[in-house]
Amino acid sequence: MSTRQVSDRNDPIIENREQLAAPMIKGEKPRDRWRIGTEHEKLVYCTGDHHAPSYDEKGGIRDLLVALEAYGWEPVIEGGNIIALSGSDGAVSLEPAGQLELSGAPLETIHQTCAETGRHLDQVKAIGARTGKGFLGLGMWPDKTRAELPIMPKGRYEIMLRHMPRVGNLGLDMMLRTCTIQVNLDYASEADMVQKFRTSLALQPLATALFANSPFTEGKPNGFLSYRSHIWTDTDPHRTGMIGFVFEDGFGYDRYVEYMLDVPMYFVFRDGKYIDAAGLSFRDFLDGKLSVLPGERPRMSDWTDHLSTAFPEVRLKSFLEMRGADGGPWNKICALPAFWVGLLYDQTALDAAWDLVKGWDMEGREALRAAVPKLGLDAPVPGGGTLKDIAAEVLAISRAGLNSRSRLNSMGETEAGFLNPLDEIVRSGKVPAQVLLDKFHGEWGGDISRVYEMSF
Repeated sequence: MSTRQVSDRNDPIIENREQLAAPMIKGEKPRDRWRIGTEHEKLVYCTGDHHAPSYDEKGGIRDLLVALEAYGWEPVIEGGNIIALSGSDGAVSLEPAGQLELSGAPLETIHQTCAETGRHLDQVKAIGARTGKGFLGLGMWPDKTRAELPIMPKGRYEIMLRHMPRVGNLGLDMMLRTCTIQVNLDYASEADMVQKFRTSLALQPLATALFANSPFTEGKPNGFLSYRSHIWTDTDPHRTGMIGFVFEDGFGYDRYVEYMLDVPMYFVFRDGKYIDAAGLSFRDFLDGKLSVLPGERPRMSDWTDHLSTAFPEVRLKSFLEMRGADGGPWNKICALPAFWVGLLYDQTALDAAWDLVKGWDMEGREALRAAVPKLGLDAPVPGGGTLKDIAAEVLAISRAGLNSRSRLNSMGETEAGFLNPLDEIVRSGKVPAQVLLDKFHGEWGGDISRVYEMSF
């Protein structure tokens, strides 16, 4: 979610519901202005004893953020604490237990995305080498209990941490123990958004399988390949899931607005502080009947904030967000945007991908989503077969889309090479979690601490 810094009292008050589709309409861009935004989180640990550093301890998370200022990052302050950084490569921010996130800048090519990722990792690794910190690219803490993890001083997280246990059993695990890679992509029109939304939502379980990388909980195998993905099934049913209305006739901006009006609120940001509105209705807010701000009506920034508090498998704001992948190492951070750009940014590829999944019914899509955290590529797809049976075809469509884009690096190579790690997964039939499990039961001898040898 975005990090707010100030309240803008000049921000327009929402006078009617027609204004609520404005951020989505504003997101429409001609093809030559389509960009790629990549977000990736990583687990921070102390190399001496592998504990997760607190915000305040010497060499902890605050000191890590301050050290990044030497690379030109500008601090973002909340309540007197540095809680994020902004710069030419986007923003660095904190997840609730100190997971470090880069929300990258909107870029034209995957080559640029990988260069951006490389710069960021070089910076944090250099700081880590001086301060005894390491970074893990996994979908979930492999060995930490909730109680062993620190809490970052961010107002919105205090509200969410209180609210999560009211609506699900695993929401605190989502906040404290997981990491993801996410890709944000553009659309040209409402119709283009609809086709991209439907295609990416149907194929999100394939991304979950290919990037499954969270098979351990508290030092032992948990029975899942992507426990991070399973966690989302018991976090908050009002704001998660496959949102089947996307596939219904007539879906568009207005229908998504209605969905978001049904999503309960978390907070309102006023005068530099977060006001707890967890469980309240944005519809009441529109009518000036929000109990925590009686008589006050929302501003457009309140709606923008609210759009960031739903967590379906694909999310719409002023762009589409692909949300199905576990955290991973550098080559996976580059592979995820390549996978989705290849499928969604070339019309021939998009049509081919949609043709592959458009016959699936909603029951089958839901069953696939439910099966993939445990089964990975062996999860059954609607109509017969498994994800493994269609994975190579989907990757071939993506590769053709990337080659068609013909965005070349200095060596004359297209972006298609970034799919190579995914091709290898399909060839081997083993997703990253299965490779980790083989190591755990083999050369690691059941010693989960060996996972720290896989630091970035």
